[in-house]
Amino acid sequence: MSVTFSGGITFTGGGFSFTAAPPASATAGWFSAGIQLPSYGEVTTVNRITFATDTATASIRGPLSVTRKFHAATGNFNYGYHGAGVTSGAGSSTSINRIIYATDTDTATTRGPLDGVRYQAAATSSTDYGYFGAGTDGSGKTASISRIDYNNDTATATARGPLPLAIYKTAASSDTTTYGWFGGGSVFPSSPRPISSVSRITYANDTATATARGPLASSRYQLVATGNSSYGWYAGGDTYSTVDRITYATDTAVATARGPLSRSVYAFAGVGDNNYGWFGGGKPPPASTVDRIDYSNDTTTATTRGPLAAVTYAFAASSGVQ
Repeated sequence: MSVTFSGGITFTGGGFSFTAAPPASATAGWFSAGIQLPSYGEVTTVNRITFATDTATASIRGPLSVTRKFHAATGNFNYGYHGAGVTSGAGSSTSINRIIYATDTDTATTRGPLDGVRYQAAATSSTDYGYFGAGTDGSGKTASISRIDYNNDTATATARGPLPLAIYKTAASSDTTTYGWFGGGSVFPSSPRPISSVSRITYANDTATATARGPLASSRYQLVATGNSSYGWYAGGDTYSTVDRITYATDTAVATARGPLSRSVYAFAGVGDNNYGWFGGGKPPPASTVDRIDYSNDTTTATTRGPLAAVTYAFAASSGVQ
């Protein structure tokens, strides 16, 4: 006879108790800062979507420590790292705010900075590290990648191997264990030209230059990506409602077109769990709309869910356990 304990055992005072198993998937998404209507001003506000009750209006949580726009975000189940972008009074930024999901009514704390300023970048994550890549420092585009060590997040992030192209307005997804993909974007800051290129970071060898993989099905910039362990969904951008899906196991092939978002959108943000992706805000026109992609039925048009608490664009989002 065998016995399996799926929740684990904790020994206390000579006895034992059962503890909950680690989460299998994210339960909520945090959308931070950006430009908000009706004032069109920069804000510190954080909205939280609870995935199990996603028809409700997103709830307002503790703010970032500074206003921030055109930034990027990533994280793990416990923390969200929302950083770079343009901050109030400082212009292009290296700063990072960390949201503690379990105590998300508190103001986000400042952690160790990136190794260089950047905005209109993208971010993705392994289990132990967060990668902020591409973007612009205000004088030109960059291929550089800055890595945050989650176990030592007060230190300055370290430079890792670059992308093969200097780009900005790109998007990124990850399988969380082995690779991260950066797709789409623009190569000319002064005269934007959208691209379909996809580059892949190998986490175990992240000082090497990222490798080129099969492209997206269409060229675009200011798009957003999310995904699970098998696929990445790259959505919207420019005047598109298009969604392209990268199959990680065959990522040298051209990404496949899937069912679109409910509207054409850019300057928006997205999060996901194992089964769904949520894409909120953006423009034109500026909106609080949230679309949800069902990964198991992704050839249909995304469904509209409960909105953000305010009309917002030029912001970022991460997902984890509430």
